[in-house]
Amino acid sequence: MSVDQPLWTPTEAQRTTTQWAEFTRLLASDGLLPNPEVDSHALWRWSVTQPERFWAALWRFGGVIAEVRDDGAPYDDVLRGRERMAPPTREDGPTWFPGARLNFAENLLRRRDHGTALISWTEQGPGRRVSYAELANEVALCAAAMRAIGVVEGDRVAAWMPNVPETVVAMLAATSIGAVWSSCSPDFGAQGVLDRFGQIEPSLLILAEGYEYAGTYCDVLERAAQVVPQLPTVRQTWVVPVAGRTSSRTESAQEWTWWHDVMHAQRVIDASPELRFARLPFDHPLYILYSSGTTGLPKCIVHGAGGTLLQHLKEHMLHTDLRADDTIFYFTTCGWMMWNWLVSALAVGSTLVLYDGAPIPSADPAILWRMAEQERIAVFGTSARYLLALEKTGLRPRETFALDSLRAILSTGSPLAEPSYDFVYRDVAPAVQLASISGGTDIVSCFALGDPTSPVYRGALQMRGLGMAVDVWNDDGEPLRGEPGELVCTQPFPSMPVYFWNDPGHIKYSAAYFEHFPGVWRHGDWAELTSHDGLVIHGRSDATLNPGGVRIGTAEIYRQVETLPEVLESLVTEHAVAGGSGTTARIVLFVRLQPDATLDDALVRRIKSRIREHTSPHHVPQLIVAVPDIPRTRSGKISELAVRDVIHGRTVKNVEALANPEALAHFASLPALTG
Repeated sequence: MSVDQPLWTPTEAQRTTTQWAEFTRLLASDGLLPNPEVDSHALWRWSVTQPERFWAALWRFGGVIAEVRDDGAPYDDVLRGRERMAPPTREDGPTWFPGARLNFAENLLRRRDHGTALISWTEQGPGRRVSYAELANEVALCAAAMRAIGVVEGDRVAAWMPNVPETVVAMLAATSIGAVWSSCSPDFGAQGVLDRFGQIEPSLLILAEGYEYAGTYCDVLERAAQVVPQLPTVRQTWVVPVAGRTSSRTESAQEWTWWHDVMHAQRVIDASPELRFARLPFDHPLYILYSSGTTGLPKCIVHGAGGTLLQHLKEHMLHTDLRADDTIFYFTTCGWMMWNWLVSALAVGSTLVLYDGAPIPSADPAILWRMAEQERIAVFGTSARYLLALEKTGLRPRETFALDSLRAILSTGSPLAEPSYDFVYRDVAPAVQLASISGGTDIVSCFALGDPTSPVYRGALQMRGLGMAVDVWNDDGEPLRGEPGELVCTQPFPSMPVYFWNDPGHIKYSAAYFEHFPGVWRHGDWAELTSHDGLVIHGRSDATLNPGGVRIGTAEIYRQVETLPEVLESLVTEHAVAGGSGTTARIVLFVRLQPDATLDDALVRRIKSRIREHTSPHHVPQLIVAVPDIPRTRSGKISELAVRDVIHGRTVKNVEALANPEALAHFASLPALTG
């Protein structure tokens, strides 16, 4: 692995003016650190050996708004049950900040001035701009409308919405009341929505009239007419229109309430609503997020308000150095946890750019970089898949756009391959901090991410998250260095889910994280700690390959295959083959090629040679097959397990979790696998 020479190193001025440096100076002045010049990895070690002091200092540094008691303290303790790694709401689980009472929306709406809070973009270009003052006013109106129909603390508000300002307004309104927010993107089919919202029994459903993707307008109301009657707990359905469009106004839709009427109802206006915030316990439910659901019904993961807030403040202020005068963008939908992560940047006072549409639309493939230039984006968030696809288009943003405002590019969703690091520094932004980050829906945050004070090495995430006791273990629970193993977290952290919905006794919760290593969080990533104390993610541990007893992370193969210009993307899995001496497993690689490319013998040899030379003979697939498309989840992750099931004749239990389930048909009866 080529990680010896850094690709980017902060200047002394950059390093000493970060909020990270401010934080270490605060710790040193309080006598918590010997001096403010400790390096980032020493700070990480302190944060996991002294978690109570670390999280208390972060609360103070982040300016958390909460009730203050007569004794002047906002909470009783920082952490009770540090030694107990179990669901927090179980009797033997850890308890964070007992006695604290706060409101998530109140912390996100600290600013009330005319600075820009939200900027909306679509494939057609810029749209609505919302100031912090306007945002606060709209949230007050929306919350009053929710209260008017009986939404109260603990109710669920479900949104089937695109990434637009109205979605942010509705989330803040719901959470200001103490209601629980849950969302999915409008490309979900009716069954996918019911699989999620049908479990949580929402009181209010908010949906978009439609949305546009890759130049095509998609109506939502016809699907909504199938969904709403099957959600009997919904008291009212609100519909957000799409400017300049008229969808199928179904008979059912006539009974629904349109957004304009919600926000301008006379009873709401007469009430002259002001922002009101219900301050609730630290672990009061805030969000319900969903597992991908490719192996059954999605798990409904409940996250608490305080833990989400603290984690996101840490990740935005310290790991990303995000400030009030910065503009931040992340390409995401409302069905991916990165939307929740992005919206939390309001707590810093930053400007959020909300983009809804295809990342590389044929009409304007470089639209995201045009947007970055025009809006002077400082932090640009995307996925590893986007950066790979962008490189394959031949676009070189640095040659076309003035990106002098750009300070950091963040990437997540899947491991960022080494060649993508080269592409960013060569063709996108040579002076930028490229931070590959990794975490997930399970923690609504990150286990490993960026560090604005330290170098970026090719192929590696810069560091483990502060306060997160992350390690890599072998199957016997022994720490590993310089070789891959299971990513674990050995101590509690504030953004652990508070519980799973409809999970009596926390049976599913415990099985999801604590079954493999009792009392230790196993995340399901196959990872490796580097000599620089960074982290490399080799793929999901449940998708690792095991030819001849050697476990191989799938990302190790993708990094090599996708360097070839003919290959747009790939998927690798194992295929069991019956033979005279029993069943053996072979590695099968599926490739989606450029339109003018052919998988001939020469390309097969080049693929195998590339893998053999840059990994090992164990990594070389026994079979390479060209397919027209590769199935991926709605957050853009390729679905290796779904393909593994299909090629073995097993039913994929929840195809609604896939963005392109039709792609599975290509794998069902491939002659190469059956012949």
